Amino acid sequence: MEQFHEKLRTKMDFLVHEVYSAAKCFPKEELYGVTSQLRRASLSIILNYIEGYARGREKVHKNFLEISYGSLKETQYLIDFSFKEGYIVEESYKKLIKIADEIGAMLWGTIQKV
Repeated sequence: MEQFHEKLRTKMDFLVHEVYSAAKCFPKEELYGVTSQLRRASLSIILNYIEGYARGREKVHKNFLEISYGSLKETQYLIDFSFKEGYIVEESYKKLIKIADEIGAMLWGTIQKV
C-alpha cells in the first residue's frame, strides 16, 4: 500500500509542477482568472490527498480523498478550457490530460476501497 501511496503522490506532484510550468505562458489578463484557478485546483489535489492520508480516520480520510478527486475534475476541465482557448499547446495538453487520467483512476480506486 505504501508503494501505491508514493506512486500516486509522485504523479500528483508531477501534475502540479507541469500545470505551473504550462501556466507561465498564459496571457497576463488571465493571471487572476484561469491561471490562478488552475494552479489552485491542481495544488488542491495533492494537498487534500496528503492531509486526508495524514488524518488516519477512515471517514475523514475518505472525505479528503473526495475533495481531492473533485479538485482533479476541476483541473481537468480547466486544462481542457485552456487548450481550447489556445493557452496550452497540444503537446502539453496531451501530457497533462494523460497524467490527470492516471491520477483519476488511482484516486477513484482508493476512494472505492476506503
